[in-house]
Amino acid sequence: MTGADVRRVAGRIRWYVRELTGESVYDRYVAHARAHDPEAPVLSRRAFEHARMDAREADPREGFRCC
Repeated sequence: MTGADVRRVAGRIRWYVRELTGESVYDRYVAHARAHDPEAPVLSRRAFEHARMDAREADPREGFRCC
């Protein structure tokens, strides 16, 4: 395996882990927000994750809570 092959495999593993853990959700949010309205303010990662967790807890179908 060459160095380029190792980097390509590592990049794919990184992509998979980020998708699996939900870390890439913020990146997609920022890309979407900037594409649709470049002048609109974008939430910080912390504020985005806080709002995301609040939404998950408010809707039991989306979150981990059963009640």
